[in-house]
Parts: sequence; structure tokens; C-alpha cells
Amino acid sequence: MSMKKLLVFLFCIIFLTACGFEVEKNEEEGKEAIDTDTKDSEPNQNDDKEAVEVDKNLLSVEVTIPSSMIESTDESIAKAEEEGLKVTENEDGSLTYKMSKSKHKEMMNEIKKQLDQSMEEIKTSGDFPSIQDITSNEDFSEFHLSVDREGYENSMDGFAVLGIGITGMMYQLYDGASPDDYDVTINVKDSKSDEVFDTIHYPEDMQTME
Repeated sequence: MSMKKLLVFLFCIIFLTACGFEVEKNEEEGKEAIDTDTKDSEPNQNDDKEAVEVDKNLLSVEVTIPSSMIESTDESIAKAEEEGLKVTENEDGSLTYKMSKSKHKEMMNEIKKQLDQSMEEIKTSGDFPSIQDITSNEDFSEFHLSVDREGYENSMDGFAVLGIGITGMMYQLYDGASPDDYDVTINVKDSKSDEVFDTIHYPEDMQTME
């Protein structure tokens, strides 16, 4: 994904966040317990199949998107169903996407993959020459940038900070963080002196951009 396309996508996520994009994780109990006697008598292949089905029934994730962010309800539902997701249209016009925990894990892994690729591209593409290195913690709530300070402060390379900050928030939201609690901290460090000369907090510092 090019940085231009990434930034366009991330600006869309700003509106998702502002409108209260909500992620709700639910653990549901299955209606029927597995009959262990029957299970023991079945071949191993059937045991594996049951294990998958039980995982899908017992663990689910719901993602609710407000109506203000839905351009076409029918198209949104059709697209989700193509991806194997169960969709419910709520009375307020919002859509709730329900998926198995395995599907949710797959989605989270894909977001992580895209974010890792974006961080690598920021470092190597040449679009942000002052940024020499980027690291993060596991849940993408904290990033560390090592930069050429003079070049960073006299360029538009700070747009890269916006990109990874919003993506970090998106990752946390999809992972179940409350819109009131999630936070991304970005520390910008001078590569020569190791001094942290700027710290950005999202979404708090997004207010200063308005």
C-alpha cells in the first residue's frame, strides 16, 4: 500500500473515531454441551471439525459501525456477507458485524501486517527522508521515531506521525478498546543526541489539528 493511499484511508478512520466507532467483544455460551461419549466414539477427523465449530459458537466478536459512517446499507451488508460475516441492521441504522474469534484474529493479523509494512515503507521509501527508524510495542499504543531533527522540523515528514498514530488507534479499537480509553503515544527522538524532543498523544492532540 503506497503512503498516499494509506493517508487517504487513515483520514477516513478519523471520522470513524470521531463518530464513536464501537467495538464490542462477546463471549457466548453454546446452547448444547458436547457429548463426550459421542465425541470419544467419533473418528479423529470429526473431532477436529467439532473443535472448530465449538470455537465459532463459544467465542464471537461484534463490531458496530454507526449509521453516519454507512454510505449504502445494502452494499455494506452484501460486502460483509461475501467475507463470511454475519450482519445485523439495528434500529438506529447502525450495522453490527458478528464474526468468530478466529475470523477476528485473522482480521487483527491483517491490520498488524499492513501497519508493519507501512512503518517499513516510511523508513525506506524516501518519502520521509528525515525519519531513520520506527519501533512500536506489541499493541501499537506506543511508537518511537528516530529522526534527523533539523530535517524533521523543516519538512512535512510529521504527516507520517499522523498516519501511524491513527492506525494505532484503529488497531486498538478493533481489538476492543473503549473509545474513551484508547491512546497512542509517539515519541520523536533526535538520532544524534537521543533526546526526545517531541511527544504526541492521540486522539488528544488531534484537537490541535482542527
